[in-house]
This record gives sequence, structure tokens and C-alpha cells, in this order.
Amino acid sequence: MRDRFESALPFPAYLETVRKNEELWHGVYQRVRLPDDVVEQARALPGAWRLLALSEDWCGDAVNILPVVARLAEALDRVELRVLNRDENLDLMDAHLTNGRSRSIPVVILLDEDYRERGWWGPRPTVLQKWVMEEGMKMDPTPRYAETRRFYARDKGNAIVAEVLDLIRSGATDPATR
Repeated sequence: MRDRFESALPFPAYLETVRKNEELWHGVYQRVRLPDDVVEQARALPGAWRLLALSEDWCGDAVNILPVVARLAEALDRVELRVLNRDENLDLMDAHLTNGRSRSIPVVILLDEDYRERGWWGPRPTVLQKWVMEEGMKMDPTPRYAETRRFYARDKGNAIVAEVLDLIRSGATDPATR
């Protein structure tokens, strides 16, 4: 995983490669604000961590999630985010399928200081994923995507930050992964 992580782009470099939804990617990234208390809690987490994300620039969830994860990583001294294109890394994607069958993105893989995988998260915050799988799939794609965008706008990244911090917390405290 070390080679994979080191070959991945840091988020600012990835952001320069996006072509689909380019304005949205940059706009979301510029608007992300993390609450000070959340940053303080995150800084208290032990260890140094690497987050390896699988993404594609056309993905509506990735455009709303990865800028938030990037701002979280930037706010912490011991967390680094890098991004790989999903379609160029299908072996890695296939090891992190949603519900064991779907190549849904983004996927954020937690790596420790030795580049060992400690867990992964994705493709959406739990409450949104539940809605998509239960109610959202009954809708046509256009209104489903509009409702998904409304969720991200209302939530302002809070669910994403909470769940990624839970991922790191779990990796830091799970003795089976040390």
C-alpha cells in the first residue's frame, strides 16, 4: 500500500485534474468550514494516519465528500489525504465494494504509519446511504441527485467529518489492527 499511497495525488493536485463538475469541486472545497471543537477533538486522536481515497471527477458524492475530508486532513498535523482514480485501480476498488457488489465511490481507506489498512469508509454518510438504498432508488436519477445535493448542503459536511473521525478513532483503538 505504500507504493499505492505515494503514487496517489495529494488533494490539491487532484483538484487540478478534475474536468467534470470542475466549478462544483472548487466551490465545495472553498466553502468547507470545520467547527473549532471538531478540529480540537480530531487533534486529540493518537497516531499518524493516511487516508487513501478512490474517486472520479464525475461522481456527485465524491465532489461533496472529498473536499470535506481534505479540509479535515489539512486541519490535522498527522493526517494526510491522497486520491487515486477508481477506474485505474479496480483491484483496490473491488476489495472495497459497497454491500459486497457495487463499485460506489468515494471510498476512503484508512492506513496507519506502516501503510497497513485499518478500515475504510464510503460511499456516503450512513443516513444518506440508507435513504439512497431505500427511498432514493425508487426515484429517477435527476430528482434523486437533487435530493442528495440538498442533504450535503444542509449537513455542511458534519456527517462526513463525524464518520471519518469515527473511522480514525476505530483504527486507533482496535487492538486487532495494531
